[in-house]
Amino acid sequence: MTPAPYLAVLRMPRVPSTMLLFLLARVPSTAAGMTVTMHVLLGLERGYGAAGLVGMMSTIGIALGAPLMGHLTDRRGLRAMLLLSMVSEGVFWFVAPLLSYPVLLVTCLITGLTVMPVMSLGRQVLTALVPEASRRTALAMDAMAVEISFMAGPAFGVFLTTHWSSRTAMWCIGAAMVLFGLVLFAIDPPIRGEQEESGPALPRRQWLNGRLLGVLISAGGATFALSGVEVSLVASMRGLDLTAWTGAMVAVMCLASLVGGFVYGVRKRVPPVWLLMGGMGALALPVGLFDWSPWLLALALVPTNLLCAPTITSTAEAVTELAPPSARGVAMGLQASALTLGVAVGQPVTGFVIDHSSPAWGYATAGLGALAVAVGAALLDRWQRRPAAPVAVEMR
Repeated sequence: MTPAPYLAVLRMPRVPSTMLLFLLARVPSTAAGMTVTMHVLLGLERGYGAAGLVGMMSTIGIALGAPLMGHLTDRRGLRAMLLLSMVSEGVFWFVAPLLSYPVLLVTCLITGLTVMPVMSLGRQVLTALVPEASRRTALAMDAMAVEISFMAGPAFGVFLTTHWSSRTAMWCIGAAMVLFGLVLFAIDPPIRGEQEESGPALPRRQWLNGRLLGVLISAGGATFALSGVEVSLVASMRGLDLTAWTGAMVAVMCLASLVGGFVYGVRKRVPPVWLLMGGMGALALPVGLFDWSPWLLALALVPTNLLCAPTITSTAEAVTELAPPSARGVAMGLQASALTLGVAVGQPVTGFVIDHSSPAWGYATAGLGALAVAVGAALLDRWQRRPAAPVAVEMR
């Protein structure tokens, strides 16, 4: 294993600056959920259920809006999408700290439809900047950058809230999102490669087939497992009376994912998406057997998280291969929706199981859910690859 493929990608024009820009742009995006949650808890003095409901409404909006924003990017260009998103998010983050809880609840849903899709947009721009032979490496680097953003973003939101106030934190995050939107608007990075002609749009039924659907549900299965493991981890650490160390355990998970992503990015041949995701689920099954010791639990979390970044990278890579360049924004938006919905389903399902059993069964639920999705994705892939039946020719 050598870092040469990564160095080759970093030598390509505009790639290092683009990766750094999207790494920074994703920090306020990943801080948004934690900041709104803390505002509901501390600023509005509501309970965890109320905070969770706000998060759910925002998640639904983002999941529905990601393909729509991708469609707008495909048809009208990047700047049109950015302009709509900057206006929407700028207004929301300015007025949100002043809203009552019921109004905030509805506003989160509406604004979620036009959230700037920095996660999928970063992957789309990288796909345009690098040749096809280097996409796996570039997308693996992007997945590792996302892990760093998820480590920094929530901590950034908590810092602003605890050192000033939730209102200040929300205004700062809104200003940062608009700022990065303005930078992207000025730079206007490409969303298609120079060799990729836009051409007439293909009918959706020609590319949104069983193989791509299998990739999308695999993306959802991966985040179902990941979010379920995270909820189970919180319950385990609370049971050990070590809640303050939960952040350190999440850092272990992120570091394992970084290592897995690095290895994946230099591989010439890789397993299919559904197998990676199924392996992630299978390795999550036994984690609960070790939750009586924080040290053993940390070690048990490593194997399943080693496959996290590779699975996410493989779904992005498959989307770029299966969707035409003219519809790449929509396809990337669908992948983002699948990832979002996986989290939205995984957290409450796993939490329900934990409430009625134990954290160990939470890990098992996360793993079994991913395995079930892997079977469905494998069947879809096999069905789509099945050769068409020969057409009988009537002899006269």
